[in-house]
Amino acid sequence: MTKYYLAVDIGASSGRHILGYMEQGKLKVEEVYRFENGIVEQNGSLCWNVKHLFQEIINGLKRCSQIGKIPSYMGIDTWAVDFVLLDADDKIIGETVAYRDGRTQGMDELVYQKISLEDLYERTGIQKQIFNTIYQLMAVKEKQPQYIEQASNLLMIADYFHFLLTGVKKADYTNATTTQLVHAQTKDWDDELIHLLGFKREMFQDLAVPGTKVGNFTSDIQQLVGFNCEVILPATHDTASAVVAVPTSSEDTVYLSSGTWSLMGVERMKADCSLESMKVNFTNEGGYDYRFRYLKNIMGLWMIQSLKRELKDDYSFAQLCEMASKETISTIVDCQDEKFLAPESMIGAIQTYCEESKQTIPQTPGELAAVIYNSLAECYAKTMKELEELNHTDYSSLHIIGGGANAEYLNVITADRIQKDVYAGPTEATAVGNLIVQMLSTGVFEDLQEARHCVYESFEIKKYKHKEMQTC
Repeated sequence: MTKYYLAVDIGASSGRHILGYMEQGKLKVEEVYRFENGIVEQNGSLCWNVKHLFQEIINGLKRCSQIGKIPSYMGIDTWAVDFVLLDADDKIIGETVAYRDGRTQGMDELVYQKISLEDLYERTGIQKQIFNTIYQLMAVKEKQPQYIEQASNLLMIADYFHFLLTGVKKADYTNATTTQLVHAQTKDWDDELIHLLGFKREMFQDLAVPGTKVGNFTSDIQQLVGFNCEVILPATHDTASAVVAVPTSSEDTVYLSSGTWSLMGVERMKADCSLESMKVNFTNEGGYDYRFRYLKNIMGLWMIQSLKRELKDDYSFAQLCEMASKETISTIVDCQDEKFLAPESMIGAIQTYCEESKQTIPQTPGELAAVIYNSLAECYAKTMKELEELNHTDYSSLHIIGGGANAEYLNVITADRIQKDVYAGPTEATAVGNLIVQMLSTGVFEDLQEARHCVYESFEIKKYKHKEMQTC
């Protein structure tokens, strides 16, 4: 009888339920349910509709029951940094505000009144991003201090959904590191830092590692979906799950988890919290088995997703790639510029940037797409160079995982910009990594190396060979 595992992978724009099972030594996956996600405005803030998302989680579980493919185990992964505050009755306090909301403006300066940026990085190793949980919590403390007073628990989004399913509160280590409140050396909450910033230590659950068994469905959930299932903590941060699925154990490879965000880096067993690392804005996020994901957050496909929406979805991503490949425009924008984080118009933001930087202004959809893709490739090349200098290593290749692995044109120009071969796949890396952690926890794989070899054998991996640079 087939034993099914279920990965519920929820990103910023959509979520999916993906069943996984082993067949003749290979990992097979099957998408059984998909739903939309997005930021909504509530009471003047940009928020997540967590009630809707949990209902969609339930709908997907019911779908498993309807098709007769009942998972024995499941786990949920989501994006990072966002959280819910729960009162003593486990009710959400206030709104579930999204990281793209502007409430964190100026909060970094308030944090730095208590601890310098340099000291904060030395303790946590986490890249400064204005939407990190540390700045969000400072915004709550400053603007709604009563929320902090009322709060009995803080749970990251995936941890909250696991709690709703099981009645058990667990805090996954990988996502907790993105709060910028976990010490890079102790790999636990930094009690001194939390106290220094005036947050309530008792809000924070003890940290648990991916592979930890959370518990079975509550009786209410069992009755609702028609079956019981054991919840296992995956790496709940979606990028941490995706990196688990990088189909190589070679230390000579850089990975790029390509989706709404591009996360580019390497695995390390020890964090680099040096001033040099901080200056180029690398982060040391927690990974599976206490590995560190030493990487840089890059704006990623958010820009092309925003362009597609603004063009009223008249073009598919494949069409935008094809159109971009025919353009000759050489304009480059800085993908890391905050003006591209949440503009009212991505087209307007790109054109304004180009006007201010005295570059050719893209006008057509093809030109706009070309500027985005070429700018991303340029950013990847710069990040590759930084990685090599920081780690004193000449990396041989780049392995792209996630939805961006399908962006043919971007993969081609990236190979040429970085002057290294590019491997692309699997596209559903986050869900695959989620499944792998569940399988590691239940003994399907002996170790991560075996699991990654299975990924390599189970999914199509495309190779893009770079063109040799011509020299005079």
